[in-house]
Amino acid sequence: MLDTLKNSFVECGGRERARVLMDKGTFRELLGPFEGLESPHLEPQGIVPQSDDGVVIGKGKLNGRTAVVVSIEGSFQGGGIGEVSGAKIAGALEMALEENKAGNPIYPIFIFDTGGVRLQEANYGLLSIAEIGAAIVALREYVPVIGVIPGKIGAFGGMSINAGLCSTLIITREGRLGLNGPEVIEQEAGIQEFDSTDRQLIWNTIGGRQRVAAGFADIEAEDDISSFREAIFSAILQGRVEKPRSSQVERYLDFLSSINTSEVLTPQKVQAYWADSEYYQSKKSHKIKAQDSETIKSRGHKWFNLLTEGSKNVGTVPSVLTSDVKAGDWPVRFLAVVPDESSRFPRARSGEFGLEQGWMIARHVRDAIEEDKYKEEKRAIVAVVDVPSQAYGYREELLGIHQACAAAADAYATARLAGHPVIAFIPGKAISGAFLSHGLQANRLIALDDEGVNVHVMSKKSAAKITQRTIEELEEATKKVPSMAYDIRSFKKLGALHELISDINADAPEEADRDAIYRSIQAAIEDIQNSPRDLSSRLSSDIAKEGGRSASILVRKMLAEQW
Repeated sequence: MLDTLKNSFVECGGRERARVLMDKGTFRELLGPFEGLESPHLEPQGIVPQSDDGVVIGKGKLNGRTAVVVSIEGSFQGGGIGEVSGAKIAGALEMALEENKAGNPIYPIFIFDTGGVRLQEANYGLLSIAEIGAAIVALREYVPVIGVIPGKIGAFGGMSINAGLCSTLIITREGRLGLNGPEVIEQEAGIQEFDSTDRQLIWNTIGGRQRVAAGFADIEAEDDISSFREAIFSAILQGRVEKPRSSQVERYLDFLSSINTSEVLTPQKVQAYWADSEYYQSKKSHKIKAQDSETIKSRGHKWFNLLTEGSKNVGTVPSVLTSDVKAGDWPVRFLAVVPDESSRFPRARSGEFGLEQGWMIARHVRDAIEEDKYKEEKRAIVAVVDVPSQAYGYREELLGIHQACAAAADAYATARLAGHPVIAFIPGKAISGAFLSHGLQANRLIALDDEGVNVHVMSKKSAAKITQRTIEELEEATKKVPSMAYDIRSFKKLGALHELISDINADAPEEADRDAIYRSIQAAIEDIQNSPRDLSSRLSSDIAKEGGRSASILVRKMLAEQW
């Protein structure tokens, strides 16, 4: 028994996991606990911070190959990602990217043990997770990005989206992978949708073995240190993955089209669909008549119609609208997610970002990339963001909603790197995984200055339950930590917003309002033309430098000095 525990990778802490993967004597920790890099946002809320903020970054060698390992310590704040921890991860991956660009191969290994965004830092976590995802997509062009989910907590929330972006994903039977935790689904959708006390249901839906069988992870590893080293090294030897899972759009769309949502869906049925590799290839893509744009379903829908007036909606499901127009002098592809009361997936009928929404957004963005591949002037891609949340449901988790979200985020990031100006226009709600998927990979974020425009991680009710606070206590905390607030003016204080547009009729916009947004889009495009294609502009704005992202900037500076 003692020997088993000694060799167990799952039982190791975050720092030990990072160390034991490296060849003996080669591991060197960067920004370790003695640097004193604590989150500045926890103590004001009465929470004791940790000196490494729950993330271990190390460099070393694995079987002689240079590697950088990112290991999340799940025992601190449930592995939640805040400003400092997120900056450590994103900064390390960004440094690895620069090394690879310079011709010095270094292999990133990402050990997930996280519930996603740290709710006590909220929007700082969202921004950090988007920056981590951006770095993963850019890095994959040079070397495989290897994700590891050992167990204990797993990979949830926005970090499950980043797991879905990895080139290769290794998981134990005890590992779990899902966008929404069982307790959150039960809170949002009711116990009839998901009973969070039913452990067998949880493992059969999001457990490691099921994830490998259903095609959402690649390797089921034994809980043994040597097994993990071997699995990771085999992924290194495999080299860069030409078509990562999150870019396999038609494969997953065909898979979804084959699902009969009117009958009870079981893990065995899902595994059977994936077992025959030719099953999905023999199917035709699921198509539905485009939604009648005259039936206004949401504020985002209203704005999409106004901004694309007179152009054809080329979307192929009612909840995803896509049109090409000229905004000023520049060609633009507008995309919006809107409610559809007849959706095949009931949990996504009120404008939530779900399975079909993720993969369809990915298709329409990638179509634009392919069509403009050899054009000198690539059309701008504008995400009209009014998404109340991701879809919370059993089917969604079983069928990999985290992967659908990863596909959308991947497509937007790929378009940005390919030279398309990508802009998120926010006239309504921008919540949680939905915003990470549809908007946060944009070069520039512009929003209406209106009380109906909200940015956050989850509903107040769920956030209160997860953090074991009352709603009143949460609202009091927003006075000390602006990143926890829902309103757009508080979000602006974080420095990531390119423009907050005032004097606009948000609920009943007219032509003058449309023209004002066109001018803002045009100005954002011109700004993008003179800037890097990554997300670094969010850290270089005056607001970011003056305090909005001061911890993020400091972490990256110190990391570069120790690299």
